Parts: sequence; C-alpha cells; structure tokens
Amino acid sequence: MHLHLKGVTEITPQSAGWTYTGLRIVTLGEPISVTTGEDEYAILPLAGHGSVETEGETFTLQGRESVFTEVSDFAYVPRDSEFRLDGTGRFALAHAPARRRLEPAYGPAHEVSVEIRGAGTCTRQLNNFLGPGEFPADRLVCVEVLTPEGNWSSYPPHKHDDATAGTGEAELEEIYYFEVRGENGYGIHRTYTADAGIDETVVVTSGDAFLVPRGYHGPCIAAPGHDLYYLNVLAGPGEPSLAYSDDPAHHWLRDAWAGMETDPRLPMTSDRSPR
Repeated sequence: MHLHLKGVTEITPQSAGWTYTGLRIVTLGEPISVTTGEDEYAILPLAGHGSVETEGETFTLQGRESVFTEVSDFAYVPRDSEFRLDGTGRFALAHAPARRRLEPAYGPAHEVSVEIRGAGTCTRQLNNFLGPGEFPADRLVCVEVLTPEGNWSSYPPHKHDDATAGTGEAELEEIYYFEVRGENGYGIHRTYTADAGIDETVVVTSGDAFLVPRGYHGPCIAAPGHDLYYLNVLAGPGEPSLAYSDDPAHHWLRDAWAGMETDPRLPMTSDRSPR
C-alpha cells in the first residue's frame, strides 16, 4: 500500500487496499452524475458553490471561497441512490459502504459544530460537520481540521485501529486530505506503528492525501507562514465513532494543556450565521 498520495483526485477502497473509506475530489466544469451503489456519500464544497439533486429533492450548497474562509454547508446522499452535482469550484465526495439506507439530507453551515482543541502551539479547530452524533450516517465520519501557521495538530499521536475490549478505540480506516494556504506552502505529517511496520514523515501540499490503515498518526505541522487544512474521512466495521488511544509516550501532554491558554487566532473560520 502506498500511503502518501500526491495530487489526489480519487481514492477507492480498492485502490487503497482496504475495505471501507473512499474520497473523490472533483473540479466542476460541467455537471456530474454519481450512482451511489452500496455507499453513502457526503458532498462538501471546498471552494465554490453548487447544487445536489437526488430523489426529487434539490439541496442548494452555498459553499465558500476556500476552506480557510468559512465553514460550509453540505449534502448527504444514501446508498442505493443517484445524485447530480452541478456548480462551480472544487468539491469533496467522501463515501463508505452503508448497512442501512438513510434519507437524503442537507447540512446547513450554521448547524456545524465548531470545536477548539488543544492549547498553546497545539491549538487547532475542528469542524464536526459529519462527526459521530452530529449528523446521521451509517458508517461515514468526516471532520475538517484547521491548524494556524506554526501550530501542531493531531497531537499527541493517537490511533484507532483496534476495537477489542479494553482498548477504548474504534476500528477505522482514515484518509487525510490536505490543503495549504499560500504559494509554496507545505505541512508535515507523520504516521507510525509501535512495531515500526509503518514509520513515515512526509511533506504535504495542497491536494495531497495520506492513508492511515493503522497505527499512530500525528503530528500534522503547519509551516510558519502557511495555515494548514485537512479533511479527515473515516469509516470502519462498527458504528460511527472517533474513539482513540494516545501513544503512551506522549499522552502526558494533555495534562500539560490544563495550564495553557488556547491560541487566540482560533477559531480561524465560522459559519455565516450570528451565534
């Protein structure tokens, strides 16, 4: 399995060499139609706006200028369906096989939960638009993470690959899809396993992805001068979850955050509604 993918346009479970998690990035020049088959889909504008037509309904996606400007609305389309996506700009189509068929749905930006995690130089923002318990899905979990220049996120390193009793984890396959603000910008990502079967530290730029089949992942580091964004797409055999366990060597950092202030640059983005 090749873990670091440059200039991603499509990741399927088959191409990734796993079972559940997929992602397609499309830049619209004309409408596209997608038959979902056994997969449920989340359609998220990255930069632009459009509409999703499915099962006699039309969901208008106001979208956004970029992932660094505001939280976006999105659409959910169930398995055994078809949708037509029309509009302008770049969209993420995240998907995973579903056991149950749910109803098509629209997720407005003002209902997306925005969470600040960490402290100090480990402060980051999560947009839980398809987080567990935030929006109904059968298996698919999607969240956005924004990391200000110079900060670390996905830290302490954590994993969710073993759902046996006592681990506190869910079993998940995870895609990191990256975008970086600014010309020549980049970030750094690490994934490793305790047995050293995987140990990769890579430079990531806009349009790159990293596949996490197992093991600890983190940190993601935003280079000075360049804010970092990533879309996490996760799915596994169980119910939607983000349950994890930290690398024991670095877990102590969470206690250290208790005495630190959060980074005042966060939240970096918000929705269009007054709170």
